[in-house]
Amino acid sequence: MTTATDFPAAGFSCGLDATLRVIAGKWKPLIIYFLMQGPNRFGALKRAVRGVSDKVLIQQLKELEADGIVTRRDYHEVPPRVDYTLTPLGHGLAAALAPLCEWGSANMAAVTHLLEERARWQATPPAHATAGG
Repeated sequence: MTTATDFPAAGFSCGLDATLRVIAGKWKPLIIYFLMQGPNRFGALKRAVRGVSDKVLIQQLKELEADGIVTRRDYHEVPPRVDYTLTPLGHGLAAALAPLCEWGSANMAAVTHLLEERARWQATPPAHATAGG
């Protein structure tokens, strides 16, 4: 087991901290997941990562590229054609995320139920908030 003193220069508390800093952002794990299946163009990623805005997808792709996880290839054509591919480092990260994908698939019904319960719980005001004082 590693300790915080194993990562003094980087400022990481552990390996998980380093990983989370790279995948920080709501959409990065999904981007990596869809790129794990092969190169993708921006439009295909936008359709696959439902709910992400163009601006945020561009920003997160740029961050993943800067971190050495993704490579951007511009074909210099009109209309523009650009695709994104995982680097070897990105493939390693994708392999580390694969068990999380498997867990999510195996527990999707339970997670759906838990999220519905959470939404109900969050929508119900606490008893003391309705007591008038």
